[in-house]
This record gives sequence, structure tokens and C-alpha cells, in this order.
Amino acid sequence: MTTKMNRRNFLSMASAAGLLGLSGAAFSPNANAANVEGYKALVCLFLDGGMDQSDTVLPYDQASHDALGEMRQGLFSSYGVGTGQSSRDIENLLELSPTNSSDFGGRKFALPNELSPLKSLFDAGNAAIIGNVGPLVVPLDRTSFESPNSVKPKRLFSHNDQRSTWMSQGTEGTRYGWGGKFADIMSQADTTSDPKFAAISANNNSVFLAGETVRQFAAPVSGAANYNYLTKKWLLSSGRNSDVARQILKEHFASQNHSSENLYMKDMIGYKRRSIENLDAFLPAYESAPILNTMFPDTKLGEQLKTVAETISVQLALNVNRQVFYVRLGGFDTHDNQANELPKLHSDLAQSIASFYAALSELGMENNVTLFTGSDFGRTLLDNGDGTDHGWGGHQFVVGGAVKGNQIYGELPEIDLSSQRYTEKRGRLIPGVSVDQYAATLGAWFGLSPTELRAIFPNLVNFDSDNLGFI
Repeated sequence: MTTKMNRRNFLSMASAAGLLGLSGAAFSPNANAANVEGYKALVCLFLDGGMDQSDTVLPYDQASHDALGEMRQGLFSSYGVGTGQSSRDIENLLELSPTNSSDFGGRKFALPNELSPLKSLFDAGNAAIIGNVGPLVVPLDRTSFESPNSVKPKRLFSHNDQRSTWMSQGTEGTRYGWGGKFADIMSQADTTSDPKFAAISANNNSVFLAGETVRQFAAPVSGAANYNYLTKKWLLSSGRNSDVARQILKEHFASQNHSSENLYMKDMIGYKRRSIENLDAFLPAYESAPILNTMFPDTKLGEQLKTVAETISVQLALNVNRQVFYVRLGGFDTHDNQANELPKLHSDLAQSIASFYAALSELGMENNVTLFTGSDFGRTLLDNGDGTDHGWGGHQFVVGGAVKGNQIYGELPEIDLSSQRYTEKRGRLIPGVSVDQYAATLGAWFGLSPTELRAIFPNLVNFDSDNLGFI
């Protein structure tokens, strides 16, 4: 039978094969200046859809809270603000007391009650808020943004393109992400580590983890047993107890008896073979992971972060000293029904992160792992009735024992549509911190040198600082 192979079929097959654990072992032996001492991991938690920054870090001083209410009369009404029972009533918010509160001229900030577990981490110094982060090529304000000669990121306010720009510095179709590039450099610098497990997704394959030499591996979120195809006896029918049948099935999945002159099929066969080899290497280590006492939420995000914690616990067995992980929480495109949907997302986000940090502490790895959030974009300051629309800059969380927490970095602009920090239309925040600066700060902690970071993020030269100092 001849299989018709086109780009769509190939990508579909590649994605499916990725879920079997695709990664590659090929890498350049050239050494870099990166610091590879000890173990470190970065965990990217991407908030898909664009999280509303102004409904996450809220104003707590009365003047600013009132100003936000004027901008969002419909949304505040949906929340029932003013009843005394609303989660967005000022008296029901959780006031933040950052050590750098004097930087904000008397303005105060708070989190909604659903983010209480994150506030606890913030208060303990294990979490920080990075304000107004977004893609930038050069610093911009309203005047320069509106100039016909301004240099702006391409295809602003588009989900697919801004998601890609966050992860890979380019619009949809860009091949390599900065997480994958981090893994490339660290794997090249540490030739004693196995690069097969340097870039791991607990969700679908992501451009964030796509490197030039390191391929991402898809971890078994639903448990190792579900990924061990040789234990699925129904696949073998009457041969379920036959070792010969198991070997034939393994050879089939590994495409050992297949060859093709078609370039797509050659790549696909190679992917499938690596998939089996990598699973054979990963599953014995993963199955030896200690049973965690920490309880995780019974949610998709909770499962993903539990898988990441379990994988980190066996990094010695996997022989890897630097790892980059990707997890995802969707649903943040809150054009409507925001008052019902966002609190549920906040609750899942905060509880899952808190459980993850507790699990790291249980493993004694809290100082070796840093989790950070990203999102397509923030959302408009002006509401649309019962939701908000696509924005630009947004606020992010960074969590870990190495984080210089209980501080707010970057900027939290005043609630003032006449400010240079907002676009004239819809009140979109113009980022004051570039994603490149945010990522480079994480990369420096991870062990990359300033030269390596400048090569990954060439736009850093356009900004005052390569390092925001939050870790």
C-alpha cells in the first residue's frame, strides 16, 4: 500500500510520534563558555490565550482601584464589585507587601483570593512578579509606537504569532525556540550528560523546546505504564504472553523493517526508531522515581507539573545536569464570561504551582529549579462588557528557591489611559520589559554566558540591561 505523504500528514505523524517520546542524541562536541556545574532546570508554564494582567495583579489603593473600575464598568459589574461579597471588592483582595513597595509612589497592589497559594510563596520570598513583559525589538512608548518609522514586533495581537514570538522570537513558522537553544548550548558544553532528556515537554510538542541539535522528548503525563506499549496486551491479542510477539511488535513500532526513498518517510522512520530507543532509556528511570507525599490538584496542569517533578527526581538516572521543561494551561482568551472563567484558572494555576514547589522542597531541589510563566499577551485595560480583548504587555510570575522573591520587578503602570505606557486604542499596555530581557535573566541563572545570551537574543543590545536581577 502506498502512503500519500504531504506536509500535513508528515506533521501529524511527527506530532503523534513525539507523544511516544521523540528526541535526538546528536549534538555538536564543541565546548561553550556556559557554566554546567550542578543541576539546574527551567520550567516554562505557558498561559495560553493571553492572561489578563489587570485582573491578576490588581490595584489595592482606593484611587487606583476606583480608576480600574471606571475603565471596566461592565467587568466589575459581572464580578459584583460593590456588594462586599465580590472577589474583586478591595476588602476581599490579598494585599502584597513587596520589599520594594517604595518604588511605586504610594500605590499598592494585591492578588485575588484564588491566587492565595502564590501569595504565600511571594510572602516567603520564593516568588516574584515581573511587571509589563512583552515582545519588543526596541524600547517603545505611545509616541514612538505611533510613529510610522517605529520598529515593532510583527503581527501584534495575533494569538499564534505572539505565542510564537514569546517562545521563539519570531512569528508562526519560526523553527527554533529559546528554550531549545538553551538546551543546545548546555548540552554542547557538558558532553558527559545525555542530551536526549535535556528538553522535555509535559504537553504537546512546542516551538519553545525546539533546538538545532537537541530534540524535545514528550514525558508520560498519564503515567509510565500507559507509555509502555509492550504491556498493552490487547495489542497482541492471542500472542499477548509471547516474548516473540512482543519483539515483533517492538520492531514494528521502531520501523526496523521499513525503508523508503521518500525524504519525509526517511525522517519519519528515523523519528520512530529514536522514539523507541528513548522510551527504552526513559521508562526504567522514570519508573524508579520516588513516590511523592505532596498532593497535586487533579487537573491537567497538576498532572503536568507532577510529571515534571517526578522526572526531575530521576535526573541522575537520566544522566542530565541541565533540563528545560514546557507545561501549558489554556483557557485565558477571556473575551467574555471572564468573571466566571478567570478565577477558576487562577485557582488551578496557584494550587498547581504551590504543589510543584512543595514537591521540589520534598526532593531537596527547590533551589535548583525555577518555574516561570509566559502568555501570548496581556489584555486590554478597557473591557468589552464581560471580558477583555487582546493586549500586549502582561505580568508574569517566577517561582523557585533561587528567586529573589517578595519583590515586584519591571513596572506596573498607573491606571491612566493618557499615559505613554498605553496605546490610545483599547488601552493596551506597551511593554516596559522585553521578553528577551526576561529570558536572558533566566538564561544567566541557568549557566549561559553573556556572549551566548547576546547571540540568542540579538535585540538585547537595544535595552539598558541584560539582567533584571530577579534570580
